[in-house]
Amino acid sequence: MFEIIKAGGWLMVPIVLCSIVAIAITVERFWALRLAKVMPKDQLPKVWMWIKNHELDSAKIKELKSGSLFGYILSSGLTASKHGREAMKDAIQEAGNHVAHEMEKFLSTLGTIAAIAPLLGLLGTVLGMIEVFTAIMVQGSGNTGVLAGGISQALITTAAGLSVAIPAVIFHRALTRRVDDLLVIMEQDSAKLVDAIHSDAKSS
Repeated sequence: MFEIIKAGGWLMVPIVLCSIVAIAITVERFWALRLAKVMPKDQLPKVWMWIKNHELDSAKIKELKSGSLFGYILSSGLTASKHGREAMKDAIQEAGNHVAHEMEKFLSTLGTIAAIAPLLGLLGTVLGMIEVFTAIMVQGSGNTGVLAGGISQALITTAAGLSVAIPAVIFHRALTRRVDDLLVIMEQDSAKLVDAIHSDAKSS
């Protein structure tokens, strides 16, 4: 592997660095975006119980806020609920925007890597072909060793760039879809909480 990287020339260094960063981001985001971490199963039922038993206070809202990203949204809505339905919905929307930004952290970097990795490979191809044509001009077409070296460098960097870019594109799209799915679920559950609180307020 080291010999292949070495044969690809200096452009293999940024390509390898891109692959390391892409792997790190992918692992970190899949770990951070687990459903159990973003939306613990017991969180919403716990809130229902607090509301039903009239146990909701500032301490519990603070606990909810620090518990998870979904808890942050719920706590924002509950804090604003005393100002009416619209204020609660606006607070949830604002908190949701913050959570969306938090969940999409590093995804733009992963997308950038997916875009630039094949370009780095293409640059390696161009440099390798320049080396080939320079060797032909200087030594003629008889020196097959020099020609093969330049062509080899061109092919290695292209393959390396694509090998980094293809998985990066796949994981970027998968993670983006995961964020969208989680946001939809959180939005639906938050809307249920708004309806429940303010329908109870009307009925009382």
